[in-house]
Amino acid sequence: MIITAEEAEEQAILSTAKQMMAAIHTAPKGCGMDKVKTIALTGSDKDCLADEMMKINAETGLEFFKRDSENVRNSALVILVGVPDSPLGMPHCGICGFTDCAANRVAGGRCIFTIADLGIALGSAVSLASSQDIDSRIFYSIGKAAMRLHSLGDKVTNIFGIALSVSSKNIFFDRGPRKIMQ
Repeated sequence: MIITAEEAEEQAILSTAKQMMAAIHTAPKGCGMDKVKTIALTGSDKDCLADEMMKINAETGLEFFKRDSENVRNSALVILVGVPDSPLGMPHCGICGFTDCAANRVAGGRCIFTIADLGIALGSAVSLASSQDIDSRIFYSIGKAAMRLHSLGDKVTNIFGIALSVSSKNIFFDRGPRKIMQ
């Protein structure tokens, strides 16, 4: 049997993505309550996300949505990671800046625990990707498009995306014009 480099890279990305999703699930959570949701997108589902990012670019004029859309198209896979906007119900907490969860809800605030859980999960995932030599980047812009598409359901209102790639040069960094030193 012969396995080409392209086949090996595709399998490595898929295997790493599955491990990243497990790392997201096992990352520490406030009060041990796991509200983090995740899915992976490839092929036409990933392209649909990139199309939505281009729509946001057209509507807002924000050029980084166009740039990031190209990164999504050139990625092998995108993982969406999000949390619902729902407080944990910690009595007498107030770390969000409100007296309690009820006051947070009235004011339209966000629970610091679910946001912190999201951040820890993202860090756990990209750390794993790095340890597997898979290029990754966390994108706000992917999350914005995914929220508009309700990719993780209607109740998940805080989403980021992690794009994955294997190439000789990390496509997610140094994305501007490149000057060659002479």
